[in-house]
Amino acid sequence: MGFRKLPFLLFLAIFALLFLHSVSQAGGDDDASAMLALKKSLNPPPEMGWSGPDPCKWSHVVCSGDKRVTRIQIGHQNLQGTLPPELSRLTQLDRLEVQWNNISGPLPSLNGLSSLRVLMLSNNRFISIPNDFFEGLSSLQSVEIDNNPLDTWQIPDSLRNASSLQNFSANSVNLWGRIPGFFDRDGFPGLVNLHLARNNLVGELPSGFSGMSIESLHLNGQKLGGGIDVLQNMTMLKEVWLHSNSFSGPLPDFSGFKALQVLNLRDNSFTGPVPLSLVNLDSLKVVNVTNNLLQGPTPKFKDSVSVDLVKDTNSFCLPQPGDCDSRVNTLLLIAQSMGYPKKFAENWKGNDPCADWSGITCKNGNITIVNFQNMGLTGTISPAFALLKTLQRLILAKNNLSGIIPEELTSIATLTDLDVSNNQLYGKVPAFRSNVIVNTNGNPNIGTDKSDANSPASNSPGSSNPGSDEGGTSLKSPKKFKIWILILVSVVGSVLLLSLMGMVAFCVSKNKKVRFSRVQSPPAAMVIHPRHSGSDNNNSVKITVAGSTEMHAVSNNQTTEFEMGEARNLVISIQVLRNVTNNFSEDHIIGRGGFGTVYKGELYDGTKIAVKRMECGIFSGKGLEEFKSEISVLTKVRHRHLVALLGYCLDENEKLLVYEFMPQGTLSRHLFDWAGEEEGLKPLDWTKRLTIALDVARGVEYLHKLAHQSFIHRDLKPSNILLGDDMRAKVSDFGLVRLAPEGKGSIHTKIAGTFGYLAPEYAVTGRVTTKVDVYSFGVILMELITGRKALDETQPEESMHLVTWFRRMHLNKESFRKAIDPTIDFNEETLASIATVAELASHCSAREPHQRPDMGHAVNVLSSLVEFWKPCEESPEDVYGIDFDMSLPQVLKKWQALEGSTSHVDYSSTSSYALGLDNAQTCYPSAHLDIAQNSATTTIGLNSSR
Repeated sequence: MGFRKLPFLLFLAIFALLFLHSVSQAGGDDDASAMLALKKSLNPPPEMGWSGPDPCKWSHVVCSGDKRVTRIQIGHQNLQGTLPPELSRLTQLDRLEVQWNNISGPLPSLNGLSSLRVLMLSNNRFISIPNDFFEGLSSLQSVEIDNNPLDTWQIPDSLRNASSLQNFSANSVNLWGRIPGFFDRDGFPGLVNLHLARNNLVGELPSGFSGMSIESLHLNGQKLGGGIDVLQNMTMLKEVWLHSNSFSGPLPDFSGFKALQVLNLRDNSFTGPVPLSLVNLDSLKVVNVTNNLLQGPTPKFKDSVSVDLVKDTNSFCLPQPGDCDSRVNTLLLIAQSMGYPKKFAENWKGNDPCADWSGITCKNGNITIVNFQNMGLTGTISPAFALLKTLQRLILAKNNLSGIIPEELTSIATLTDLDVSNNQLYGKVPAFRSNVIVNTNGNPNIGTDKSDANSPASNSPGSSNPGSDEGGTSLKSPKKFKIWILILVSVVGSVLLLSLMGMVAFCVSKNKKVRFSRVQSPPAAMVIHPRHSGSDNNNSVKITVAGSTEMHAVSNNQTTEFEMGEARNLVISIQVLRNVTNNFSEDHIIGRGGFGTVYKGELYDGTKIAVKRMECGIFSGKGLEEFKSEISVLTKVRHRHLVALLGYCLDENEKLLVYEFMPQGTLSRHLFDWAGEEEGLKPLDWTKRLTIALDVARGVEYLHKLAHQSFIHRDLKPSNILLGDDMRAKVSDFGLVRLAPEGKGSIHTKIAGTFGYLAPEYAVTGRVTTKVDVYSFGVILMELITGRKALDETQPEESMHLVTWFRRMHLNKESFRKAIDPTIDFNEETLASIATVAELASHCSAREPHQRPDMGHAVNVLSSLVEFWKPCEESPEDVYGIDFDMSLPQVLKKWQALEGSTSHVDYSSTSSYALGLDNAQTCYPSAHLDIAQNSATTTIGLNSSR
């Protein structure tokens, strides 16, 4: 019987083999047609080796034994064109690598490529991504789509099907919204790298991050906020970039981390001390916490750690590591129970709480009053208040504090007043001494356990006798009736006493105001500087009035009696500015621009400042309050590569801005006018030009990425780039366009900006985006390369406009060499660097805004080039924030001293993908192989000549 079935079984086997062969043949034919469509769409050059009908014989293409295409690896080929929809037919495709080309247009759907494991699309010009792009890509392990000018998009839910994902990198691709909640350890158990930097993400870190095995997390340069406690349970992390966001609150506990090597938290609003678990971390190599509001002692990291940390940008008690004053430590313990409020961190600076710390009043160096009323505080009341042995009044009213009133407060022997009214406190009120006035009104659950909040006892009076435990009983017995009578008499008596005290205070205050008005004469000038956001009144300003001798006598002798006494950290009047500029003489002029004339001034102690005297017509339409409001924003914008606005002066029609002085003047002076200078300036070498370009890019990137107040410069040009003695660059005049009425922004155009640097869409329509600044930056790069001005009327008409001429000269290698500034001494190595910057300049100055990268991309490209010349050693940061508790001469003297002895090394803008740092041999995070090779060898823009 079995032998009879044998021929039939053989027939079935042969039929199956023939069927499979025909299917395979059909699949191979589909692959060939798809590859021909790709070839037609990209039009590769002959030397790439894509000739003949069989794609399996093409270079950069790998096929299986049955002629199915499994890999397309055409990165770094300077290809142009688009990706065709036929790619979705390559059902056996395992790797698709098209990174670092000039491929544009929309990305096609890859729906159904279930075998695709690696997808590399970075650094092209793709403009959109379809909704079903990740549909059916169930085998995906690595996705890199960085640096593409995509339309706004969100990571789709379909990505969750790629449960084997290990690397997802989408930096600078216009992502928006929140980080998807499906990024958790259940959805992506093997995810190692998550890079979503320089996008438009908002919200907090998802709770699903907790417990994930991520090793490299890049989320810098966007608008993320909230706390970062979730990191505490991501103990596999090796590299964390959260800088340039709006994160706040204290730093988490790092004691569980064993492999963390790089931590960048700069440019956020973190508060509280730097935890010892981070300071003592054995694996740590690089840390940057500058420009936060960190408190407590300056951390002392191990000698092996490269620390990027400057005291002026935080709120450390001392400039160097060391113990804080015991009063500071106590107040920080108190702040800890309230989550280290930002308001405290902004105002509590230095090592002396009696030096104008918000909410703190002292007598003879002892803290006597703590007044935190109506500060929006949350958390609990700290028992650490009991450590303030001289405290007399503790006012915590009108906040949102919860928990109980600590029993420890009863031990403060000097306490006379405790006001915790209008909070969310519960529990019994401790038994204070009889002479302590305790106000607990407005706490619905006071006098009860929180769990009994709805019981009848919760209706007992808020200011009940702390010694009584009989709340909730009736008034029927004579004994209890007498108790209530005593309580009522006490309350009424307290109210009468407080009223009497209020009347006395009013009379005293009125008398002071009358005495103030007697000596006041009409002020000749004012210097107005915004107070800290953490001050008692956020709307108040510090004012110095000059012009009345009698006023000066009173204010000098009785400073504490007047609000005007708070102006002591910027005491400059119009008369002072006239004196230091010799009455704004021509000899003191160091620059002229569309907004006014800049004068050099020297204070009494030799400190140099720059005074911009605004043109009368420029701001005549601005209301005083609006002008002050916008200036108050500008004074808070602080960055190492932005010229600091220190304050301003108003005097009738005069409006003057006071800036830090930049001794080497403008970039245009060194770039275009060096030969005619009497000082005998030398032309800038390429290293200096490259560093200046990176400095400018970082400054503008910071403006574009400000968490709460984004700026678009709109008039970026070499005359608005200033240099210090170390030839490091800072961008000036940012935000001035905001101060001017429409049409008053420039002497060159009716809109803000200067011809030659104007983006086409801005010049034609007036439409403003950050890409306007990117275009101007591209023009500046061209100027740095060529040494020619953006608009040079001395040149022939065909060469007058730099952008047009540069594009023409950039077409081939020989003409490009001729376009390079002849003062630059370059070799092949330098030429490769110049070529990379030239390619970046072309991208930045693209005609369409969506084709231009953002400034974060420019920072990445330039930083990789600058690092080539940098030694591998620790170097302190050169970001110097404005310490509002110092006088202007002190601030400038400190800046000059620091800038004269330090240089900057930044670890924030290295490669976009670092799988791990185990093999790193330098002080920089390791770069992805493709990027590392490209930064050293690429000659983008010159390939056509090979």
